[in-house]
Amino acid sequence: MVFYHHGAAIQPSVTRLGNTFLARVSILEEDGEATSLGNLGQFANRDCAFEFAVRSATAFIDGEPLPRSPFEQPRTK
Repeated sequence: MVFYHHGAAIQPSVTRLGNTFLARVSILEEDGEATSLGNLGQFANRDCAFEFAVRSATAFIDGEPLPRSPFEQPRTK
């Protein structure tokens, strides 16, 4: 599903990761620049992950700080 915010296309996605859901989002701006915000965090259900991806994208487009996810992901080496 694609959303539009101030002319930019937002494509949120959710992937299952064990017993959690991982939020991601890609943004295509009006000038053609594509940006992926990468893995945004883990969530207990698919709906929360999806909504967080949309909130993160709109904050990015508006130049605001990205919201913090409720859980920190462990860093892999």
